[in-house]
Amino acid sequence: MHRVVVTGLGPVTPIGVGAEAFLNAQHRAKNGIRHITRFDATELGVTIAGEVDVDMGAFIERKEAKRLDRFVQLALVGAALALEDAGLKPEEVAGERTGTCIGSGIGGLGIWEEQSRVRFARDPMRMSPFFIPMLIANMASGHVAMRYGLTGPSSTVVTACATGSGAVGDAYRMVERGEADVMITGGTEACVTPMGIAGFAVMKALSTRNDSPETASRPFTASRDGFVAGEGAGILVLESYEHAKRRGARIYAEVVGYATSADAHHITASAPGGAGAVRCITWALKSAGIGPEAIGYINAHGTSTPINDLNETLAYKTIFGGRERVPPVSSTKSMTGHMLGAAGAVEAIASVQALYSGVLPPTRNYLDPDPELDLDYIPNEAREARVDYALSTNFAFGGQNAALIFKRVE
Repeated sequence: MHRVVVTGLGPVTPIGVGAEAFLNAQHRAKNGIRHITRFDATELGVTIAGEVDVDMGAFIERKEAKRLDRFVQLALVGAALALEDAGLKPEEVAGERTGTCIGSGIGGLGIWEEQSRVRFARDPMRMSPFFIPMLIANMASGHVAMRYGLTGPSSTVVTACATGSGAVGDAYRMVERGEADVMITGGTEACVTPMGIAGFAVMKALSTRNDSPETASRPFTASRDGFVAGEGAGILVLESYEHAKRRGARIYAEVVGYATSADAHHITASAPGGAGAVRCITWALKSAGIGPEAIGYINAHGTSTPINDLNETLAYKTIFGGRERVPPVSSTKSMTGHMLGAAGAVEAIASVQALYSGVLPPTRNYLDPDPELDLDYIPNEAREARVDYALSTNFAFGGQNAALIFKRVE
């Protein structure tokens, strides 16, 4: 079995694109939530989201971009940034010893909406022949592999809001087992579309704090009223420790634990008391060979929905043996919004950066504590703290949970 390390980071988020920009934004508790600019959302009742501002033309030629849904474009940007950050040139990763495992919760929702209008309002024969290849969720992994000539393991994880962390976890296991030396992994999502916002809005899952977008995502507070949708991608380069050392790579952190579990309870609500999360985190700790006392920081799922934040808090109390023993917790969704299938990967990046930089990201908009939620949520300001292990958790519709554990490397 091989040790697995993180050597490249490619965050593409509403608060920053690229590792340095994303890190600086976290430290400043930057807000990434604004009124939606790409379409008129007035009739949907929710007019706010986290949109990514990036020059796609710097990464993807215009002709190629026309054949790619936005979720694939975001993944290609993230992969380019992650490889550059890792100091890996395309010719160094091409071949069968490098693979891809990039997930998306939904895939090409934007192209589905566009082509549905063509199909039902006009002539179905006028639909794009690229509709299916642009729609399907595995195309982020596929296009990254094609761009760089990666012929090693290739997979796609689709577990809603646990997608990104699940993809990183699966890629970790592939490198650990020796199936690849390098894996480009993570999650991507582009669901800030009319149907995406409408779908979550009719579920009453979204914050309706339209008059104050900058304070709408407020995890773990008494006044939280739902999550704010976001888009983006989080791509990481994982390598075997031997491969990274051989080429003299910078090592951000080591991946030491991963687990998944199912609530088997409800399509959208987490199990009472966070029972599924407890199982998942317990198994992740076991896989890492450490006890809960070793964890120094938790990057929470922290959606800003009433039920998630309560059950997640209860789960941590169970795992760590009471409120006093739970390490500092923060939700970076307070800044980025909930990037759905990309969330887990972006939050894995935030966890790795917390270990490497010695600064824990804050929970922005922690303005009014909920008496039932009484942990240290790192309110509003980043905090310097040298910790050895970080836990990153995500919990999905369908009751699917994922937990990753990272270790600081000297």
